[in-house]
Amino acid sequence: MEQVRSFIAIELPQEVKTCLSDLERELKRGRHSAIKWVSPEGIHLTLKFMGNVETDKIDAVEKAIREAGEGIVSFHLELGELGAFPNFGRPRVAWVGLKGELDRLIALQKRLDSLLSALGFPAEERPFSPHLTLSRVRDDISITDRQSFGQLLQKTKFEGGCGFLVESVNLMQSQLTPAGAIYTRLDSVPLLKV
Repeated sequence: MEQVRSFIAIELPQEVKTCLSDLERELKRGRHSAIKWVSPEGIHLTLKFMGNVETDKIDAVEKAIREAGEGIVSFHLELGELGAFPNFGRPRVAWVGLKGELDRLIALQKRLDSLLSALGFPAEERPFSPHLTLSRVRDDISITDRQSFGQLLQKTKFEGGCGFLVESVNLMQSQLTPAGAIYTRLDSVPLLKV
């Protein structure tokens, strides 16, 4: 059976991608070589990563997305503070948090997770932490360089801002290539207009 590597996400408008691009450019001045940066054009807010999905299940996934979005009105988010997983002392992932109408975002994500778990996709074990991934730290980085990158993240002043209206939820395909992942929208489910 053919499979599609897929996830559910909120895509970002160009203005937000520009803000993230500016932030990445500033962070790259630190010249940390063992950092794999995410292209700003590919940054999105992942609500659910499903992995390889059999093509005959895609219709059921699209139906679940539509059901999860029923009755949810478009909502406003904006870029928040800079952070790192698991922490600034030993960063593995650099990210930008989100603020705004997070209650609506979290409600939407919980509905998606519940409906998709009924289709056989495991529910998330960790609480949903809305963020946009900027970079990943390679495993072969020295402890000193990892700590140095964490310090750079911690002292970088990022005011956030760059607000946007979430008007749809998208089913995305992810194709892994040597040059990086290529994302293709498979379906878009509109939320109710404000």
